[in-house]
Amino acid sequence: MTEGTPDTQSITPDVAVQRAGFVALIGEPNAGKSTLLNRMVGAKVSIVTHKVQTTRARIRGVAIEGDSQIVFVDTPGLFQPKRRLDRAMVAAAWSGVSDADVVVLMIEAHRGITKGVEAILERLGDVGKGRTIALAINKIDRVEAPVLLGLTKEMNERFAFAETFLISAEKGHGAGTLRTWLAERMPVEPWLYPEDQIADLPLRMIAAEITREKLTLRLHQELPYQLTVETENWEERKDGSCKVDQLVYVMRDGHKGIVLGNRGETIKSVGQAARAELVEFLGRKVHLFIQVKVRPNWLEDSDRYSEMGLNFKDGNE
Repeated sequence: MTEGTPDTQSITPDVAVQRAGFVALIGEPNAGKSTLLNRMVGAKVSIVTHKVQTTRARIRGVAIEGDSQIVFVDTPGLFQPKRRLDRAMVAAAWSGVSDADVVVLMIEAHRGITKGVEAILERLGDVGKGRTIALAINKIDRVEAPVLLGLTKEMNERFAFAETFLISAEKGHGAGTLRTWLAERMPVEPWLYPEDQIADLPLRMIAAEITREKLTLRLHQELPYQLTVETENWEERKDGSCKVDQLVYVMRDGHKGIVLGNRGETIKSVGQAARAELVEFLGRKVHLFIQVKVRPNWLEDSDRYSEMGLNFKDGNE
């Protein structure tokens, strides 16, 4: 310190510098992005199932780490799109990359460098220009150390990652280290959301995603990708509870029968599971009513895409 210059640190109150920014989680379907997002946020904001391509909208989850607010964007899995919905999902994923301050590419340790990962790396060089890009190798408990070290070396030879993290999103290994690293790289900005807010999705959409998850878990055919759930009405009641009316849209009469099940047993079971999770999420009583309707062309309905946070036009060939 120069002589005669006052020590500003001693006379200025210690005001914390807030940081806030966006982190895009990208990778192939089932790489563990939704699981990591939920782990980082500490609550369930993205559906996690054994099915691929379950994340349709770019769901934002908000985590606080020290003085940093990290807004995670859980993008749809990157894959070779075939249908309009698939193309819109992939476009949304790459849009999440270009909008983010930091990008985390997730790959699965036991699958290694697949053709899908190679395709992502090839495009990441262009789309991710100017972005800080980290590598997270997930499911590390499924391989031996030599395999893991070899994969780490090869991935970093193919792309100049800012940092590499070895994690298990499901068990939490390495997640805290990754979150601390991300927090330190957020821009100096005022927080974007209230401290107690964990997601920027409306409750209507969160409720619809919860029901869609339960349907996906219950139905093991191709059907889950041909249905959508819409929260038609949300009514707050004087006793503190809420009444939620939902519609499940399917494309064919035969699909409706599958969703309903014998004597309505399937949709009843789905409704009970969805209601229980909503009660836990909201911390209050929920009255959930679900109807199933046939809408043959819902995949070509632009309003459905808007509700899922996708751009209908991105689905064009």
